[in-house]
Amino acid sequence: MPKFAANLTMLFNEYPFMERFDRAAKAGFQVVEFLFPYPFTASDIRQELDRNKLQLVLHNLPAGDWDAGERGIACLPDRIEEFRSGVSKAIEYAKVLGVHQINCLAGKAPAGVTPDLLHKTFVDNLRYAATELKKVNIKLLIEPINTFDIPGFYLSKTQQALDILNEVGSDNLFIQYDIYHAQRMEGELCKTLDTNLSKIAHIQLADNPGRNEPGTGEINYAHLFKFIDSIGYQGWIGCEYKPASNTEAGLGWIKSLN
Repeated sequence: MPKFAANLTMLFNEYPFMERFDRAAKAGFQVVEFLFPYPFTASDIRQELDRNKLQLVLHNLPAGDWDAGERGIACLPDRIEEFRSGVSKAIEYAKVLGVHQINCLAGKAPAGVTPDLLHKTFVDNLRYAATELKKVNIKLLIEPINTFDIPGFYLSKTQQALDILNEVGSDNLFIQYDIYHAQRMEGELCKTLDTNLSKIAHIQLADNPGRNEPGTGEINYAHLFKFIDSIGYQGWIGCEYKPASNTEAGLGWIKSLN
């Protein structure tokens, strides 16, 4: 059976963030992920992880002003120094939190910037980040995100991500494959996972439409989970969905797999 990580940005969000570690542990999770640790001290998060016997498997690089609608800065040519500073900050947190993979959000393509410059900025930033993270044994991930939920997001399809991986040329750069985003942009979930498994370091899930828990939409998760097992995926699957009611009430889909 696949191994599931609770995404604390989305799950248990009826509780303050620092209470969600306890809620995740009580719900039976042993592993968690979330978007950003930076509003809190690394030592305070580490304390919650240890107290609840939880492992952290993923967080993101700093992604600009999230509250103002920014969704990453990696493709923005006027934010390169901020991006590099964010890589250093992420490494500082990761060392304390024990995380071994960090996701990089590309950001929205701004008006007035040529496609060539956006592409060069993104590739150069990824090459820098992959090199820096490799020095401390941390994988760098990039995540295609659908442009229905985030119009203008620069990285939106699997093949685009694969082409960028090839151009960056680092053995420390991988794809974070989000099933929900992939379903909205391209489908072909099983074939894409099977064909590109060696390039995929982390998977996330939600059903479509609605981005709620598995079993609420059109994706055949019973089949997909069996397929993921059959192709030998060894990583974690992050539960990055919006609970249809509350988190605890919506966890029955996991129990149904046993």
